[in-house]
Amino acid sequence: MKAEQDADLIEEDSPQENASANKYSSISPPASPEDQVDNISTTYFEEKVPVPEYIGQVFSFRKLWAFTGPGFLMSIAYLDPGNIESDLQSGAKAGFKLLWVLLGATVIGLLLQRLAARLGVVTGMHLAEVCNRQYPKVPRIILWLMVELAIIGSDMQEVIGCAIAFNLLSVGRIPLWAGVLITITDTFVFLFLDKYGLRKLEAFFGFLITIMAVSFGYEYILVKPDQGEVLKGMFVPYCAGCGSVQLTQAVGIVGAVIMPHNIYLHSALVKSRDIDRKNKREVKEANKYFFIESTIALFVSFLINVFVVAVFAEAFYNKTNMEVNQECNATGSPHTDLFPLNNGTLEVDIYKGGVVLGCFFGPAALYIWAVGILAAGQSSTMTGTYSGQFVMEGFLNLKWSRFARVLLTRSIAITPTLLVAIFQDVKHLTGMNDFLNVLQSMQLPFALIPILTFTSLTSLMNDFANGLVWKISGGVIILVVCAINMYFVVVYVTTLASTLLYVVAALLSIAYLCFVAYLAWYCLVALGVSCLDFGSRLGLSRHTDIYLLNDIDADTVVES
Repeated sequence: MKAEQDADLIEEDSPQENASANKYSSISPPASPEDQVDNISTTYFEEKVPVPEYIGQVFSFRKLWAFTGPGFLMSIAYLDPGNIESDLQSGAKAGFKLLWVLLGATVIGLLLQRLAARLGVVTGMHLAEVCNRQYPKVPRIILWLMVELAIIGSDMQEVIGCAIAFNLLSVGRIPLWAGVLITITDTFVFLFLDKYGLRKLEAFFGFLITIMAVSFGYEYILVKPDQGEVLKGMFVPYCAGCGSVQLTQAVGIVGAVIMPHNIYLHSALVKSRDIDRKNKREVKEANKYFFIESTIALFVSFLINVFVVAVFAEAFYNKTNMEVNQECNATGSPHTDLFPLNNGTLEVDIYKGGVVLGCFFGPAALYIWAVGILAAGQSSTMTGTYSGQFVMEGFLNLKWSRFARVLLTRSIAITPTLLVAIFQDVKHLTGMNDFLNVLQSMQLPFALIPILTFTSLTSLMNDFANGLVWKISGGVIILVVCAINMYFVVVYVTTLASTLLYVVAALLSIAYLCFVAYLAWYCLVALGVSCLDFGSRLGLSRHTDIYLLNDIDADTVVES
C-alpha cells in the first residue's frame, strides 16, 4: 500500500475525500488486548475519552482538548530528576553553549514519540504487545528484561530526587533514608487517584507540571539570565572553547532526554481515546491531534529545562568552590562543608544545586527549588509505574494488579538506593545518577529499533506505514542517538580504572552488540532490505512484511 504522506500532520481530508478514504484495512489481532481489559490490570483504560465529531473542519480546539492528556503524561519523562540534574550540570559546566543540544534532543524525541503514538492509534496495540507477537520467545524475554532495567533505573533516579527534596524542605530534619521510605507510601496514595476518572488523573499530572513550571520559572526570573545569550545558545550550534568535559555533558543531555521506556508508555497512553480504527478518517485525525498535543507538551517541557540550564549558566558558570564557600559562609548556610576551600570549578547536582541557590539568592530560592524537584520526582514515579504495567502486560501477557506491580518495581528500585542513603552520604547518592544514566542509555536500542521496525510495515500499519523519507530519516536518527549514547557508556566505563571491570564490560558488550545486531537485522528486513532476508519462519522470504506478521491477521472493513 502507499505510505501515508507526512502532510497528515497538519491538514484534514475534505468531506468529498472521506467517502473513498473510509475504505480501510484495519488490523484485528487475535485476542486483542483491548478485548481483554479487566479492572485490575489496565486501570488507565477503564474509561475512554469520547472525541467530538466535526466533519469537514480542518482544526477544532474542542477535538484538541479531547486528545490532550497522553502527550503531557509522556512529557513528564523529559522532566524527571535525572533530566533536571543534567540541565543544571550543563549550565554550570558549559554555560548557555549547549542549549542547542537540548533543543535538538527534544525535537528528536518528538519525532520518536510521533512513531510511538501512530503505532498505538493505528494498530490498537502498544509497542510491548506488538513485540510480544512478532519476536521469538527468547529475544522477546531478553527485550523485556532490558526494558525493565531501564524502568528500574529511571525509578531509582526518581526516588533519589524525592528523597533529596524532602531533605532540603525539612532543612535536614528528614534524613535521606527516611525520604527514600516516604516515596514508597506516597506513590501508592497517588496511584489511587485514577479511581476518580481518567481526565482527573491527567489533570493532576498537569498540575504537577504547572508546579515545576512555576518553581523553576521563579528561579529564572530571580536570576535574570542574559536573554541574548539564551537565544544564541539555543539556535547557534557551536560550542566555543569547549573540551572533553562539555562534550561528555552534551552526550549526557541526549541520554537524559530520550528515554526508552517512554516510547512504550506513549504507544499505550494513546489507546485511552475512543477512536474507530476501522475508519481511516478518524485514525488520520487522531494521528494529527496527538502530534499537535505532543508538540505542545514537549515545548512546555523544553521551556522548563531551559529555565534550569539558564539559571545555572548565568549564576554559577565558571564559579569556583572557594567563591561558593565564602558566599555560603556569609549567609550562614549550614551546608558550607559541601564546597572545599580550593579553586576547583564548582560541581553541582540536584542537592548542591538547591544549596547554592539558597546561598546566593536566599532561602526562598532553595525551598522553591526543592518543591520543583519533588513535583518532578513524584510525577515521574507514577508514569514510570504505568510504563512498567504496560510493559509487563504486553511482553508477558501477565495481568498484575497495580499494587503488586508498584510493590515489585519500587522494592527493586528502593533497596540499593536505601542502602546507599543509610551507609553513605548525599554525594554518593547523587553520584548514582551517572551510573543510572549509562544504564538507560544502553537500553535505548531496545525501544528505538522496534518502533522503527513495526511502524515501517505496511501490512501492520496499512496506509500509515512510514514512507521512504521517514524510514531513512528514522534510521539515521536512531543510528546517531545510539552512537552518541554508546560514546557516553564508553566514557563512563573508562573512568572506572579497573582491569576486572574492563574485562566484564567487554564480555557484556559482545553479548549486547550481538542482540542489537539481531534487532537491527529484523529492522532492515522490515525496511525493505531484501538481500538480508535469508529465509523466514514461514518460507516467505520475498514478503518481508508478512515475514514479521506471523501472528496478526488483517481483515478488510468498508465504512459507509
